[in-house]
Amino acid sequence: MKKMKYWNMMLAAVLAASMLAGCGASTTPQATTAAATEANAGDQETSAAAEDTTAVETEKATEAAAETSAAEKTEETTAAEVLTIGEASDDVLRVGSLKGPTTMGLVNLMSEVESGEKSGYSFEMQSQPDVIMSELVSGKLDIALLPANVAAVAYNKTNHGVSVIDINTLGVLYCVTGDESVKSVKDLAGKTVLSTGQGASPEYVLNYLLEKNGVTDCDVQFKSEATEIAALLKQDPTKIAILPQPFVTVATAQNDQLKVAFSLTDEWKSVSPDSKLLTGVTVVRNEVLENRAAEVDQFIANHQASTEKANADIDATAELVAKYGIIAKAPVAKKALPNCNIVAIAGDEMKTDLAGYLQVLFDANPKSVGGTMPEDDFYYIQK
Repeated sequence: MKKMKYWNMMLAAVLAASMLAGCGASTTPQATTAAATEANAGDQETSAAAEDTTAVETEKATEAAAETSAAEKTEETTAAEVLTIGEASDDVLRVGSLKGPTTMGLVNLMSEVESGEKSGYSFEMQSQPDVIMSELVSGKLDIALLPANVAAVAYNKTNHGVSVIDINTLGVLYCVTGDESVKSVKDLAGKTVLSTGQGASPEYVLNYLLEKNGVTDCDVQFKSEATEIAALLKQDPTKIAILPQPFVTVATAQNDQLKVAFSLTDEWKSVSPDSKLLTGVTVVRNEVLENRAAEVDQFIANHQASTEKANADIDATAELVAKYGIIAKAPVAKKALPNCNIVAIAGDEMKTDLAGYLQVLFDANPKSVGGTMPEDDFYYIQK
């Protein structure tokens, strides 16, 4: 059974600060435009680690999104929209994910559970990573799809209480602008760049790439919402912005003066060939892994199959992405899917890629991964 709920934003903000989650009454969600939906999806997917979220920041972000939505004459919606599929119980694996590319790789499995073709899972999709984080830590969720650095934070906050089982999304950050002179990170010298994700992966990644390319005079200005950046780009397409998918697809589709100048994934490869730029990973509580290892292994296999179908059957997957409210319209989802770098990488390759990525973040700011680098027990390698 599928349910849509709205959360009380002020309560969620307070609970986010204390790492606890709450929920409001069930209601029917209002329709949103693709721009508002994808902005929240991409932005929240790359938001800061949970312990850095404050009630004031959450309230400001909500107000900014609402103001942009009203200006474009769209219907207002809260950022804390939640979708549930299947009945959560101790008899199933309870899976939580974020509204964005990480869930796009799950939608085929979600559809199979909803139709009764598969069983053994319940799914919960949130817009806020701090909610998923708190529910994982509290035991309400068994498996969670989180930003890669947030997974490392969870590992440290729970005293090694979670393990990563796969990488679900590679890099989704792109430079978008109408400035024809910008073609690589080196071209950002002397420029002003707009970005979301201050104190989170986008900031660390951009700073790393600027440093590696010898750029010391780039003025990075952080905004709370991708919708705010979109409004600024609409006013002046020559501005330069770092945005995540799927919002990149939405922004460029709505403004023919904008283009993708370069992918941060490609720029990462050129300066760090021994690691990969990552966005999301899947983690499991170790208590669940110890007691239900066979079920976890089966989930890994089902997740891989769902991801393969997402990349092979884009038309059908785009319809599901729209159905579950990740992106408002299937045609936009169809354009975005090939650029969302959806994967399901497990085993030794997962460990190598993720460890390399986290090391870069740790070197930039140890707090980004929870203060210390995860040890070998963070990585679950199937036997």
